Amino acid sequence: MSSEVLADRWTPLIVRELVLGNTRFNDIARGLPGISRTLLTQRLRHLERRGVLLTLPSSSGRGSEYHLTPAGRDLLPVLEAMGRWAVEWLYDEFEDDVDAVTLMWWMHRLLVEDGLPSTRVVVEFRHTAPEVITIWLVLDRGEASVCMQHPGHDTDVLVTTPTPVLARVFSGADSWSAAVRRGDLHVDGHAGLARSLPTWFTWSPWAAQTSERAARRSPTG
Repeated sequence: MSSEVLADRWTPLIVRELVLGNTRFNDIARGLPGISRTLLTQRLRHLERRGVLLTLPSSSGRGSEYHLTPAGRDLLPVLEAMGRWAVEWLYDEFEDDVDAVTLMWWMHRLLVEDGLPSTRVVVEFRHTAPEVITIWLVLDRGEASVCMQHPGHDTDVLVTTPTPVLARVFSGADSWSAAVRRGDLHVDGHAGLARSLPTWFTWSPWAAQTSERAARRSPTG
C-alpha cells in the first residue's frame, strides 16, 4: 500500500522538499532539477488525494501553498532512512554528478538560524570543477539568498573547492575540517567568520560518518 503512494522517482523527493519547509510550487521545483512542471503538478495532486499534503491559500494572498498533513510529516523517518542508506552504500557511484546551483540552493535552506552572524555576511563560493562557476550566499538578518551574479557587496569569506567535495561535506560523507586538511577545500577572508562558517549549516541530516561507512562496507565490518 505504501509503495502505491511513494514508489516512483519523484514522489519521495517532493515529500523531502515539503519536509525541508518549501511550500510554494516554484521553490519545490527549484529543489528538483529535471522535473517538469506538469509532472510536479500531477504528483502534488496525487499526494493530496492520498492524504499526504493539503493545498491551502498562500499567506501572501497570491497562489497556493502545500503543507504536509500529520501522515506526511510521519514520513520523515522513512526519508531519513533512505538518505542514510544512500550515503552509506551508493554515494560513490554518483558523487561527480553534482550541480553546483542545486547544491547551493539545498545548502541555503539548511542554515542554523540561531548561529548566523548578526550582521550581513557575503560568502563567495568558487566552484572549480566539474564546472567553473561562482555563486554568492548572502546572509542578512537571518535571511539567506543565493546569487548567481555579484550581489553588490564585498565578499567576507571566500570558499574555493570542486563541487563534488562540497557535496560530500554537505551530505555527511566527508567533513569540512577533513576537506580543509587535505587541501580539497580552501577558506579565505575574515578569520572569525571563516572559523565559524561550518557551524552555520546543518550539514548532515541523515548521513553516516565516513569511518563508519568504511567499517560497515569492509568484509569484517
